Amino acid sequence: MAGADGDDSLYPIAVLIDELRNEDVQLRLNSIKKLSTIALALGVERTRTELLPFLTDTIYDEDEVLLALAEQLGNFTMLVGGPEYVHCLLPPLESLATVEETVVRDKAVESLRKISQEHSPVDLEVHFEPLVKRLASGDWFTSRTSACGLFSVCYPRVSSTVKAEIRQHFRTLCSDDTPMVRRAAASKLGEFAKVLELDYVKSDIISLFTALASDEQDSVRLLAVEACVSIATLLPQEDLETLVMPTLRQAAEDKSWRVRYMVADKFSELQKAVGPEITKNDLVPAFQNLLKDCEAEVRAAAANKVKEFCENLPEDNREQIIMTHILPCVKCPEVRLNIISNLDCVNEVIGIRQLSQSLLPAIVELAEDAKWRVRLAIIEYMPLLAGQLGVEFFDEKLNTLCMAWLIDHVYAIREAATCNLMKLVEKFGAEWAQNTIVPKVLGMANDPNYLHRMTTLFCINALSEACGQDITTKQMLPVVLKMSNDQVANVRFNVAKSLQKIGPVLDSNALQTEVKPVLEKLATDTDMDVKYFAQEAISVLALA
Repeated sequence: MAGADGDDSLYPIAVLIDELRNEDVQLRLNSIKKLSTIALALGVERTRTELLPFLTDTIYDEDEVLLALAEQLGNFTMLVGGPEYVHCLLPPLESLATVEETVVRDKAVESLRKISQEHSPVDLEVHFEPLVKRLASGDWFTSRTSACGLFSVCYPRVSSTVKAEIRQHFRTLCSDDTPMVRRAAASKLGEFAKVLELDYVKSDIISLFTALASDEQDSVRLLAVEACVSIATLLPQEDLETLVMPTLRQAAEDKSWRVRYMVADKFSELQKAVGPEITKNDLVPAFQNLLKDCEAEVRAAAANKVKEFCENLPEDNREQIIMTHILPCVKCPEVRLNIISNLDCVNEVIGIRQLSQSLLPAIVELAEDAKWRVRLAIIEYMPLLAGQLGVEFFDEKLNTLCMAWLIDHVYAIREAATCNLMKLVEKFGAEWAQNTIVPKVLGMANDPNYLHRMTTLFCINALSEACGQDITTKQMLPVVLKMSNDQVANVRFNVAKSLQKIGPVLDSNALQTEVKPVLEKLATDTDMDVKYFAQEAISVLALA
């Protein structure tokens, strides 16, 4: 520490050095976060001559301290004296770009990319580009992976000789022995392609793309698919067919599901990049295969793209492609559910009549699917379907399904089906309910299976409000009251619960003359539960 007679301006750096050497990580971290304050106090010259060398020498710390340092240095240009001195920040960042911890390296690369923009073209060649070369030919894979992220930021602003060297380094890293380096190169391939001259895209990038897309590691191959989108947008249409499509076709049929998944996931972007003609000839069959893939994840990823894929098809043959190529693939539940969930959009593209012809068999099949979760998903889309297809179509084709779900052997389905009926009544109105739904629901009150008789009660609970007082009092109430004599106690106590639920919808006359006597009788039932729920209903409805 500087004493009273010492140089006061040394004080901040003394504190910093003290804290940076402190055993407490938190103190070291705090002092790194205060770097800019300390640099301001020291002034630009001492920041360059003392602070930066000190920081460069102390790079062997906890990852969180290094991460904070890597981030701070990216904002240090003005603190070292502006762009003409920005190269002073390169040594500490170069060290940080080689450490073992990925997040620290990535942050160092991010800061290097940021300050590269502040180098003049001359400084870029004298200081920055040699750093990139050192990283690219480093002994440790960590430095080589970092180099991959720096090529594209310096390439546009250097001389053609240096450009050639950069291309050569990038080529070398694309065939590096370490998969992590090839992965890093593949992940930056699209970005690098964007800054290259078109001739080099054709001569260099395409061969690298082809090689990476057939790498032995699927983690490299799938990153090449991502690059494919950027590369395809750069090339003239006539070159796509020969230069990109063979590799893309191969990726769409890759033996690793992860690569096929990536193709499915990027499908809409690929479709826009290659244009309508190639989409029609090449992508439609590829998309069909992805929709029918043996892996559920791939099918699901493709299914998520159905809507966008259809919207991006050329208008003149959109309908024909969808009807003949896409909808017939809709065999897998995920794909069908996706089309059904995007029905309003798909409907705009195709038109509801044709859609109903092709979708109806799919809906019926899903509605009876062996997996109850698939049945459940379809039920949840029913109100949407009903709104799209209209009441006549619904009554003719889908009503039976909705009723069949009420007697499904899985309780969750019966419950969802009941809720679905309520939403349908809200959509189509009380009169429709009175003519089509209520009679069928009430008919189940005589079903030999007590679970189905209970479903009648659950439906009445759900529908009473939407159907209104008249239908509830005249049609539903008599059935509920009659069920109070059921042999099964479970049904009887659900009668008490139903009366409590529909009570507020009924008029006071019906409550006093019809509901009250039945609840009083149930309140003396031999079964404990029946008694309990009957007494609760009496007190809630204030009938005591």
